[in-house]
Amino acid sequence: MSGNPLAAAEPWDLVADGYAEFGPSIMAPFSAHALELAGLSADSHVVDVAAGPGTLSLPAAERVARVTAIDFSEPMLQRLAEDARAAGLTNIEVSVGDGQALPFDDDQFDAGFSMFGLMFFPDRAKGFAELFRVLRPGAIAVVSSWAPVAESPLMRLMFGAFAAADQSIQEPRPNFLNLENPEVFATEMQTAGFAGVSIQRHTSALVFASSDEMWETMMRSSAPLVLMRRTVGEQVWAERAEIMRAYLAENYRPNMPLSTTAFLGIGHKPNR
Repeated sequence: MSGNPLAAAEPWDLVADGYAEFGPSIMAPFSAHALELAGLSADSHVVDVAAGPGTLSLPAAERVARVTAIDFSEPMLQRLAEDARAAGLTNIEVSVGDGQALPFDDDQFDAGFSMFGLMFFPDRAKGFAELFRVLRPGAIAVVSSWAPVAESPLMRLMFGAFAAADQSIQEPRPNFLNLENPEVFATEMQTAGFAGVSIQRHTSALVFASSDEMWETMMRSSAPLVLMRRTVGEQVWAERAEIMRAYLAENYRPNMPLSTTAFLGIGHKPNR
């Protein structure tokens, strides 16, 4: 099992509303690119594994027949369902479940996605194998993972703020044993059975009107910050929050673009 606290549902449950409100500013461009890569048709039935609040599921539902969204965080899926109803989308089905043991039949979907979800699975091999199993022969899969933090000025600034408040939190070093390594990414998809695997790098940038806006986005949508707050208590949290806000005020210029980079793994389930 993974020791990564982000492999558990609780921190994601706690940030569901903030993640749905602020997360798309960072995540949506990568989901849009994944949908373009998939080349979906109007009669497609797709599965979105670790769907969160629907950053991919909601736009996908506007172009396909059906979307099945699964996540282990029920509050995330509740927010997805609420936003689907508000948008008049009636072709999204939500399911609470584990992406390492999908509750679906074999050969069911025309395309499968996991946007920044499978990368956290305690057993990625099971995650890739389950995604492969539920796809129809000829179906496409698109899975995303962040590139090393060192390649993303947005994440470097965020981790700089974390470290200013708590010196035990340092910018993560590149981990060449996980999906930050394109060779590992491709090998894991191929081992699951996917053919024609390619790993594409995609970069997106966003701006904030002020350092306060950036702080609000981080505070409302960041699972690591929620974990910090619950761990240290409100008094220490207030002290650390002030330090992080001051760090951002000193290091972020209003409307300065901050880029972040991800890898998208694309593969097909071979025709029998």
